[in-house]
Amino acid sequence: MDYRNVSRRGFLGLFGAAAATTAGLSLAGCDDKETSSGGGDSSKKTKKVAMFLDGPVNDGGWGASCYGAMVESAKQHGWETAYSESVAQADWVSTMQNYVDQGYDLIVAPGNQYTADVKQVAKDNPDAKFCIFNDEISDVANIECTIPNTIQIGQLAGALAGLMTKTKSIGFIGGVELDTTKNKIKGYTEAAKKVDSSIQVTTAYAGSFSDAAKGKELASGMISTQNIDVMFGDASIVDTGAREALVAAGGDRYDIGQPGDITKDSPCIICSVVTDNVKMTNEVLDDIEAGKFGKKTVYGDLSNGGVAVGTYSDAVSADVKSQYEEIVKKISDGSFV
Repeated sequence: MDYRNVSRRGFLGLFGAAAATTAGLSLAGCDDKETSSGGGDSSKKTKKVAMFLDGPVNDGGWGASCYGAMVESAKQHGWETAYSESVAQADWVSTMQNYVDQGYDLIVAPGNQYTADVKQVAKDNPDAKFCIFNDEISDVANIECTIPNTIQIGQLAGALAGLMTKTKSIGFIGGVELDTTKNKIKGYTEAAKKVDSSIQVTTAYAGSFSDAAKGKELASGMISTQNIDVMFGDASIVDTGAREALVAAGGDRYDIGQPGDITKDSPCIICSVVTDNVKMTNEVLDDIEAGKFGKKTVYGDLSNGGVAVGTYSDAVSADVKSQYEEIVKKISDGSFV
């Protein structure tokens, strides 16, 4: 099972209430906050987990989902949390090292773009523990990874797009050309064409995960030149701009959300493909508490609930739901494409 080619990127709002206590952390070049969660055995030293991100924790996409998963998992385990957001690439190593120096039990990097730097800091600090979301490393003693099946994520979105499009023209916007995003494009394209081989798929990269204006520009261009009426994105804040373009264009134009169940976030979102980062993060924290951390990747897919279909909007008819749910079963067992 190789889910290595997986991407980065909400349901932060679901977990905002978990942030109880704020404390300043002196990490160079970062704005850091620490939150404390209740529970756990007071007779034991409270464990601490920290995350650093290259964007904001409230990006409405992958960053928000990952941060929310860390907070919720820590709450369930009685751990304290901290984060550093919008960290420049030049500061990734020093930010991780600062958390190591402050005695954090786990440092989380929410994407495979951080892998090289995490491996460097992990090598320099063999007693520290690190988790990378969306990568697959099983040979480093102090690193664990979590990976949702991005081929399935792409197929779930593509099949629904194929069922919903009236113009037979659908789109995809990625942030940057990560292998993980390419996997989603592959799944999206093959599933849509399995539904209807005449469907055309237009793809683009924004070169960013934070430029909403670029997302709106790209989507507007796809609408005006290709008459795209369904879109799927893998670019966090960029995706919000694409949704603005879909709404502004009017008519029956739709978006499929991810990685949280964000169907209610925009009138154009018809459903979400959900990645359960909490489920996978829980397994990592369980491993630390059990004293068996390292040399492991935690996989998530349709079979174990790591990947799932979210809430439908009213735009999805009962007939389309029925057809789609039969396809979902086939995607799960690998027989659809």
